[in-house]
Amino acid sequence: MKIGEYTIECINTGAFGLDGGAMFGVVPKNLWSKAYNPGDEQNRIPMAARCLLLSSKDKKILVDTGCGTKLSEKLQKIYKLDNSEQTLLNSLKNKGVQADDITDVILTHLHFDHAGGATHLENGQAVPSFPNAKYYVQKDHLAWARNPTEKDRASFFMENWEPIVSSGMMEILDGNGEIYKGISVEQFNGHTKSLQMVKISDGSSTLIFPADLFPTSAHIPVPFIMGYDNYPLTAMNEKRTLLPKIVAENWVICYEHDAFIAASHVIETEKGYKIGEIVQL
Repeated sequence: MKIGEYTIECINTGAFGLDGGAMFGVVPKNLWSKAYNPGDEQNRIPMAARCLLLSSKDKKILVDTGCGTKLSEKLQKIYKLDNSEQTLLNSLKNKGVQADDITDVILTHLHFDHAGGATHLENGQAVPSFPNAKYYVQKDHLAWARNPTEKDRASFFMENWEPIVSSGMMEILDGNGEIYKGISVEQFNGHTKSLQMVKISDGSSTLIFPADLFPTSAHIPVPFIMGYDNYPLTAMNEKRTLLPKIVAENWVICYEHDAFIAASHVIETEKGYKIGEIVQL
């Protein structure tokens, strides 16, 4: 897919699993299992860790970095992490892209399944995975990640971002706005403080990467929110506000965690909002 000067591709970084009940909050299992997947014997549903690669003449921009390869064996088992077929760096290489080629990394937020691949281990120390890149995160989210609530503390690992900050490679943003022409970010606060949605637009075509505001296509309906959300009513209001614009302007949503559908349009029906035409990236 191409929007403006950017060619947009999905980068698959591996698979993992999360508890289906946690992923769908108060929605009963008999509903979410039909809408998405019934889960395994531990109630874990299959999840993708999908990133975006935006390529132009002089830029190669990565949006999020997946779970990475630093998790302990215990956590790999808990989250059913599977990198047997795909890792971030291998998937990039399959596109002809080396780590040194990445010019920018936009992190929607710093939970491990979004920022884990931002660093990797060398001689037992976490170092930036993309040595020539500028990394971007929101100021208020970085402060939250450094002092999280008990609700999402387990999702933050400082080794995913502090080596980037200490190296001077982290660009700390303070609010909504354009990073480069055609690429902008907008903050949302329902899932975690100052998650930044990435929007790529040339005025006629628009793709959004909303991360955990719409983690899968099954989360399009307003009430389908996650138990992981810090402020669930805020998340619902953010979706309720954004969905009419998504439909009216025919935006494409890329779903970071949907193991089955990478991207789609959204339609409004008498029963509410639902997935529209599937889009191949």
